[in-house]
Amino acid sequence: MDKFVIAGNGPLRGVIDASGAKNAALPILCAALLSDEPLHVTNVPQLWDVNTTRKLLLQMGCAVDEPAAHEMVIDARPITTCVAPYELVRTMRASILVLGPLVAARGEAHVSLPGGCAIGARPVDLHLMGLEAMGAEITLEGGFVHAKAPKGGRLKGARIVFDTVTVTGTENLMMAATLADGETVLENAAREPEVVDLARCLRAMGARIEGDGTTTIRVQGVAKLHAAKHSVLPDRIETGSYLVAGAATRGCVRVNRTDPTMLDAVLVKLQQAGGKISTGPDFIEVDMQGKRPLAVNIHTMPHPGFPTDMQAQMMALNCLADGVGVIKETIFENRFMHAQELQRLGADIRIEGNTAVITGKDRLQSAPIMATDLRASASLVIAALAAEGETFIDRIYHMDRGYEDIEGKFSALGAKIKRVNKLI
Repeated sequence: MDKFVIAGNGPLRGVIDASGAKNAALPILCAALLSDEPLHVTNVPQLWDVNTTRKLLLQMGCAVDEPAAHEMVIDARPITTCVAPYELVRTMRASILVLGPLVAARGEAHVSLPGGCAIGARPVDLHLMGLEAMGAEITLEGGFVHAKAPKGGRLKGARIVFDTVTVTGTENLMMAATLADGETVLENAAREPEVVDLARCLRAMGARIEGDGTTTIRVQGVAKLHAAKHSVLPDRIETGSYLVAGAATRGCVRVNRTDPTMLDAVLVKLQQAGGKISTGPDFIEVDMQGKRPLAVNIHTMPHPGFPTDMQAQMMALNCLADGVGVIKETIFENRFMHAQELQRLGADIRIEGNTAVITGKDRLQSAPIMATDLRASASLVIAALAAEGETFIDRIYHMDRGYEDIEGKFSALGAKIKRVNKLI
């Protein structure tokens, strides 16, 4: 099993490019199921989760071409099955995103329930409630969701109110609504940039969508969608992770081909930590000017609040900061698993329910540690880069799910990081 060996060697400095956003690419690839004409997607990150989605589409019978790096062309016309098997779904919860498109375009879907998740429960009940409101018949049997469109084969427009904000639920029902009969209104909808990017793609395919980026999304159903080409937006979480790494190591990091408007909450916290922030239309730079970061308080919230996917990275920064930082996690109930691994590096962290209190230290000490989930893995890399000695990080397959060429990009910033396959 692959591991990272990381040697702390001073501030990170340099310039890298952001990749396409994983959390935008996955629903966009699933949106290809809505049309019998090809969808050409560019700026697709090369990640495990993207490859799993490709395998799922191929398993259904879709033609999936890869004409060049970071591009995919998906043609759902030859689809032969509307089944998403457990063998693929269990490795990636986002597989549930085929449910809405399949019911809307093919009249039925048989999708395995995603199962457990390391960072906490993420139930699909809101997805199912919304499809039922649109007339779908939903049954649960043998660990599968069986969904059928109403008689006539077409979903009906409906007003759907989410009792909690759900990104994948918003995306699933927005896709289903594009082919429904009449208007669908999604209330308390997720406002994340990835939802907006999906809406842009769907509009390029001929969908009629308004209000994306707000809490009320209106979709006027159309009879069919057509071919389109869409470029995936930059990954704001990847961007933020490298900026935090620069700040934690007292360095200067610039990320190009990104969008500063998607990271307002993170940039505010980096400024509070003492970073000098510079932005342009497609770049962000943080410069610590050689200074140790200051501790900051974090309260995770749905967009436009501070993203839960950046919580672990900021915890790593607080471990090295001057002062005491308090992090309150309000999105997931089990998202402090990285704290125990950071403590193995000498971090001073006290967990009280959904709150972590971190007293910063000038340096951490190397130790063998283990990644527990995708974003936790990034926090461990950041901490290891600022630790004395060599740190071994196990289970780095978590990183490959969401960070494209992470060792190459960190190496470009001066980090001493290498991937090895050895027992320790």
